[in-house]
Amino acid sequence: MGQEVQDWRASFGDAQAGSAPAHITLMITAVAGNWEQLVAHVRRVAARWEPFHVQIRGTGTFRPVTQVVYLRVERGAGQCTTLHRELLAEHIESASPFDFHPHVTLAHGATDETLDRAQQMLRTYTAGFLVDRVHLYEGDEQGIWHVRESIPFGVPAERSRDAH
Repeated sequence: MGQEVQDWRASFGDAQAGSAPAHITLMITAVAGNWEQLVAHVRRVAARWEPFHVQIRGTGTFRPVTQVVYLRVERGAGQCTTLHRELLAEHIESASPFDFHPHVTLAHGATDETLDRAQQMLRTYTAGFLVDRVHLYEGDEQGIWHVRESIPFGVPAERSRDAH
């Protein structure tokens, strides 16, 4: 599903299509010098989680607030929301000004006509996948996001740390 969504994003002229793989953003935070503290927190949270399934079905939009069309998370939305809340515990705050809404971005910052087309073309799109880990991304100078840590669910924090 990931490459397919990225290809769709690129076809809609989304400038960010190649900057990160398709994903559900669970938290957005700026880390100023305490990366290891953040990683340790995510390891503790992930250790308590079991894998769960996500089902994507159809499209939605955040317009007029933001120029975004997305794929809706149908099954697994509750787990994503709970995981998001747990990840933001321990004095870690979201850098996003918006309330959390699990989704997979399909088109961002395009014209209204392009966003309409994206929303219409994928209105019946369905896909499913297993969520069994959290990836921590870090952006580079070119605005490309890279996985810096991949933290599996259900692995005690000490074992997860030792695996890297």
